[in-house]
Amino acid sequence: MSRTTPPRPVDIASIFPELAPLARQAVRLHPRAGRPTVHDSSVGGPLLWPANEVWPACTKEHYNHKLPVSLDDVRQMRALLEAAWLRPREPREDLLDPDQRAYLDKLKAGHPAHTEPNALLPVAQLYLRDIPGLSGPEGSDLLQVLWCPLDHDEALPAAHLVWRNAASVGTLLTDPPEPADVEHYGDYVPEPCVLHPEVVTEYPAPLELPKELADRLHNWGEEQEEESEEGPGGAYYQYELSVAPGWKVGGWGPWSFRDPSPMHCRSCNTPYKPLFTVDSGEWDGGSGSWIPLEDREEPSGPTGLRRPSDPPMVQIGRGYNMQIYVCPTSFDHPHLEVMQ
Repeated sequence: MSRTTPPRPVDIASIFPELAPLARQAVRLHPRAGRPTVHDSSVGGPLLWPANEVWPACTKEHYNHKLPVSLDDVRQMRALLEAAWLRPREPREDLLDPDQRAYLDKLKAGHPAHTEPNALLPVAQLYLRDIPGLSGPEGSDLLQVLWCPLDHDEALPAAHLVWRNAASVGTLLTDPPEPADVEHYGDYVPEPCVLHPEVVTEYPAPLELPKELADRLHNWGEEQEEESEEGPGGAYYQYELSVAPGWKVGGWGPWSFRDPSPMHCRSCNTPYKPLFTVDSGEWDGGSGSWIPLEDREEPSGPTGLRRPSDPPMVQIGRGYNMQIYVCPTSFDHPHLEVMQ
């Protein structure tokens, strides 16, 4: 099923013409639970990977605030909780019985961190044919995003980007290595999802606008709240009219709890541009107008462990975003990861 973002409640560029030249195209990916193959664009799905190409591993320093767990531990924890949430229960009946609780505690106990390189985990696979506006190095038609599912600098997983030509892959790697260590809560393990790409228009977050314009937008939002007696007030533009939530390609950065800082390529000093955003959810209580039309009807039964707004089950920080920026001068230059 395709996903359709409703029109914005207000055509903000007609009210504030200064915003019109700042409009950018973003592609909301709308990941939803599915069974993608190596020939599909996906989140958390298998990668089209050559059998004769070494699978990448992380050799960077990890910041383990709690003991890591295994990938299998995460899968078993999720399976246990999924079954528990889906089964019928009597009022006030515990979610887990004592044996299940003890088993879950055992899975969550973790293990000492391994010292050898940690195999990377597939995060996303994007065929350029599916993502309007996405382009890579000459001859490439596929972007693959992997990461080490442990905390690194800025309490983020360390991402690895691969651009390739799908037709040149040849014999496929069918049993890729898996990481020995995963972040304690499994927050960086995406569940397999198929994608429903959709182009939307974005405008800069208030923190990226001149202060005078940002102040006028804030005051305008408060006026709208006074007239309607509801809404987010001064944050109306921030939540509903500027940057789309959710996993996406391109667009603007979702700056909110931290100020934007100059971000320039370490190789050539060119300003970075946004490439790919990982989000902890596609909507929340403050961004209801972004809920796709197809997802507005309340589920008729139990939804299981997955929240309808977060099918990949990825959590960045306390519900934030991880945005990957790239250098527009060269795809060979290092990328940048930022929590926003």
